[in-house]
Amino acid sequence: MPVTYAQSGVDILAEDKAIAALVKNLTYKRSGIGRPLTEIGHYAGLIDFGEYALALTTDGVGSKVIIANEMRRWDTIGIDCIAMNVNDLLAIGAEPLAFVDYIAVEKPDEHIMAEIGRGLQRGAEISRMTIVGGETASLPDMVRGLDLAGTCLGAVKKSDIITGEKIEKGDVLFGLPGTGVHSNGYSLVRNIIRESGLSYRDPFPYDETKTTGDILLTPTRIYMEVLDVIKRCEVHGLAHITGGGLRKLHRLTKLGFDIDDPLQPQDIFKLLQEKGNVEDVEMYRTFNMGMGFVIVLPEGEVNKVSRLTDGRVVGTVVKGGDIMIKGLRVA
Repeated sequence: MPVTYAQSGVDILAEDKAIAALVKNLTYKRSGIGRPLTEIGHYAGLIDFGEYALALTTDGVGSKVIIANEMRRWDTIGIDCIAMNVNDLLAIGAEPLAFVDYIAVEKPDEHIMAEIGRGLQRGAEISRMTIVGGETASLPDMVRGLDLAGTCLGAVKKSDIITGEKIEKGDVLFGLPGTGVHSNGYSLVRNIIRESGLSYRDPFPYDETKTTGDILLTPTRIYMEVLDVIKRCEVHGLAHITGGGLRKLHRLTKLGFDIDDPLQPQDIFKLLQEKGNVEDVEMYRTFNMGMGFVIVLPEGEVNKVSRLTDGRVVGTVVKGGDIMIKGLRVA
């Protein structure tokens, strides 16, 4: 039988309902400086700060940490932690400024913490921001191994906020390649590896100079060039493709998306789909499938954006509300 994300323990639809139950109770809103400028549910939350809006995101590495533990390698997950937050800031047009991390551990380990610190430092360098603090908690009764998360602060001029409200029929989707699985869908990844009898230390079939674990620990790409694209091009929408895959595009607009020429997924996705017998729709509902970020803009802006970043046009904005990938309805 085909393997699904839900069978691996993560039911996206159930998560949506649980989040809605949480959010309906979050009704208080500050007025004046600090008042909210967006509703809960976009990539970043924005608050009023005079000429600027301050942007906040929070996210973690998730169960990719379990593979780091298996491989005894923690030097890249700090990059993932920062990337998941920074890319969400970029998806609303904000520039990252500062970061704080949260590490929950079963018991303190100097070597592990040093490796995590190296990854956090590299992620901060790429993102051109400062790590200003954080918190470490030893929770032996709650945590087995460790959990790594963080919160990022950014800023954007109010006039430059990009929420997707300008998206219109006929706009094109410019897809930016990812570096692999990034930091989402790892419950399904681990289920496939376990059930297929593979090992993280096995040579990766498409590049036997590396192990499958090495490929899965490839850090998430940080798309800082998006800030240059915003400055030089007319951009109508931005999407960070994470857990839930292409369903994330619905955060931007109620219009539909027809992705008829998607980017080629990296080889790791081929391995996972083959070993897990995962259907195409499930792959695109769970993973980024080789496309970690999407820029929505008028067709006339394509030549300009092509000079600022890699990637290409993968589809168009259409009427209706469906997200289609090569004729298959994803959402």
